[in-house]
Order: sequence, then C-alpha cells, then structure tokens
Amino acid sequence: MESPDQATRRGFLGSLGATAVLARQRSAAPVRVGVVGGGFGSSFQWHLHPNAKVAAVCDIRPDRLQRLSEVYRCGIAYKNFRELLKQPELDAIAVFTPAPLHVWMATEAMKAGKHVISAVPAGISIEECERLLECVKSTGMKYMMAETSYYRPEIMTCVEWAREGRFGTIFYSEAEYHHEGLLPLMYDDRGFPTWRYGFPPMLYPTHSVGMIVPVTGERLAEVQAVGWGDGHEILQTNQYKNPFWNTTGFFKTSGGHSSRVSVFWHVAAGGTERAQFYGSRLSYIMERPEGSPNTVIRIARDGKTVIDANGYPEGDVAIEAFKQPDHFEKLPAPLRVNTGHGNSHTFITHEFVSAILEDRQPAVNAWEAIAYTVPGIVAHQSALRGGEPMKIKDYGKPPA
Repeated sequence: MESPDQATRRGFLGSLGATAVLARQRSAAPVRVGVVGGGFGSSFQWHLHPNAKVAAVCDIRPDRLQRLSEVYRCGIAYKNFRELLKQPELDAIAVFTPAPLHVWMATEAMKAGKHVISAVPAGISIEECERLLECVKSTGMKYMMAETSYYRPEIMTCVEWAREGRFGTIFYSEAEYHHEGLLPLMYDDRGFPTWRYGFPPMLYPTHSVGMIVPVTGERLAEVQAVGWGDGHEILQTNQYKNPFWNTTGFFKTSGGHSSRVSVFWHVAAGGTERAQFYGSRLSYIMERPEGSPNTVIRIARDGKTVIDANGYPEGDVAIEAFKQPDHFEKLPAPLRVNTGHGNSHTFITHEFVSAILEDRQPAVNAWEAIAYTVPGIVAHQSALRGGEPMKIKDYGKPPA
C-alpha cells in the first residue's frame, strides 16, 4: 500500500499524470452513487463525470427529491434513507443532509457496504468524530469529507508551492469563514428553527482549517479561543447552549508555529472564505472582501530569490498581484465547468470517484476530516471556558 503522503499527492493528481489516470479510468465500470439531500446535494457533478452515475436519490421533502431527480436525470427516488441503503447496486452514498445527521448516516451507509462522501463538518462532537473513524477502520470502506476549501484554486497552488519549498518556513497562517446573512437559514419555511438555529460557529471550522492544514502540512495542536455574543434570544434558546455569534481561535501547530482561525455568523463585513500564509521566503495573501487581489509577496533581487551564506533570502520585497490559475487541466474535460465555492465542486466529485476506482484513500479522508473538524470543537470548549488553553488530540493518518 502507498504511504499517506503519496495518497495525498495523488489526491491532487500529482504523482501520476492526469492523462494516465484518466486513461485508466475510462475502462472502469462507473461508480454508482446514491445522493441524499436535495439542497446542497444537487450542486455536484456526478452526472458529468465519465466514470460515475447517479443510481438513486433520496430526500424527505418532495420538492427537493424532484430537484435531485431532475438534476441527475434519475428516476429511482426514495423518501426513506434506510430503504435507499438496501439497494445493492449502489457503490457509494453522498450525504448532504443537516450536520447533526452526518455521522449517523455515514456510519450506517458504511456498515451497509457503501463508500461515503459527506458534507462538512465530519461531526459535531469529539465522540462523533471518533465513532466515524472507528467505523472507517472496521468496515474498510472509503470515506471523504467534501471540504470545498481544500480544492479552492488558491489553496491548490499554495499546497504545490509548499511542497516545492517556495515559502521557506510558513511560521504564521490565518483563515476566516465569515457568513453574514445566516439568520434566515436558522428558520424553515414554516418559521420553525432548523439545525442552524444557534449552531456554534466553531463547530463549523473546516472551511478555515481545511485551508491551513493542507498548506502547512501541520496539525493544529493547542488552542485558546474567544467568543462573542450579544445575548440575542437565539443565543439564549438554542439546543446547543451556545452563547456566541462569532469565535476566534489562536492555535499552535504541531510544528510550533502560530495560526489564527475565525468563524463569524454576525459581522458587518459580508461573506468571505479566505486565508493567508506568511513564510520566510514568500507569502500568499488571498483576495479580501474590499477588493484587493490575490497577492504574492517575496524577497528577490532582479526577479530571483538569492540566498545568503546563512540560508536567508536577500533582496527587496516584491509585492505582486497574482493571476490565479484554475487548475482545470487536472480534471476530465466534462468536469471543466464553473461551480460553487471557488469552482471546488468538480474537484471534489473527481477525487471521490478516483479514490474508489484506484482503491486508495481520498485526499480528505477520515483522518484528514477529523484534523479539520476537531480543532474547532476544542476551540468552542476553550471559548466557553473564557479562553482556557486546551490541547487538541492528533488522530494520526491512514495506515501505510
């Protein structure tokens, strides 16, 4: 079996040429997917992938079930999740349901012999995340978390540059997920609270942590977090006993470096998912809401980085707007389309299908998913305790 690092590289189609991978897959039988959840679940491209087919859809709401059937041109529809799992023709289940259901549905599907891709977060408690990991180990099924930030083009570029050593040492990183306008989603069309009603911001950390961990190559190991709330009735009556609209975590990485993560539900700044990485030789700053572009800052002389006798770069600081490539060449031609969350959806679709056909761990496998999820859970606990420093368990990587 390949090492975890090799599996991750293959997740970006780095260790094998894209042409070789695609040629190998053309002769493979299609992966038959059952899609559960007609909201976010209808925004992926299983029907465009040359080696995948939507064989069944499922939702308890008739309107969303119809949407799934129309998007994926699938006439086999279920309102009952357990009935869906009984269909022997399905190879995999795509779980795009409310966050509190993710682990239950994922584990039930894997125990039924189906591979699973799930919306974020992996779980909403440490116990759930550990139960998910144990199920992956015991069943041997593939699990992938559909983390969009991992496949944003800026992050794909930064991962490649970090592997090439262009940053030098990344000694500071930060990422933020600001979702102003979330309040309407806390109620359904009848005015009843949904699962998002008062949901703790740091229990939804993966859009931030899912940028930091892949680029730095380090786990988040310790945290102190500070939360803010204004006593709104939602913060007093939610099922999670959460008093915060917004939370910021200050992390120490496994490499001894610093990182900041903020997740905000109520902020006068609009919505954003962005990160920045400061290195000893090069820094990358993603575009900001006020309009500043993706920016690369590097130390160079005459356009080239010059290293002195002590190993430090010499020259002037060059600040350049960076024209970010889309990385579409890594995808099969039918998937080279614009999608949501920074055009990440087709990359997620392709990686999950490829991992099944190539019999390997997906890039954002269960171990990675937990590394993106658990730091936020611990950060929320820290904030509830007034910023108490707390350790974060490292659950390791897939066995070699």
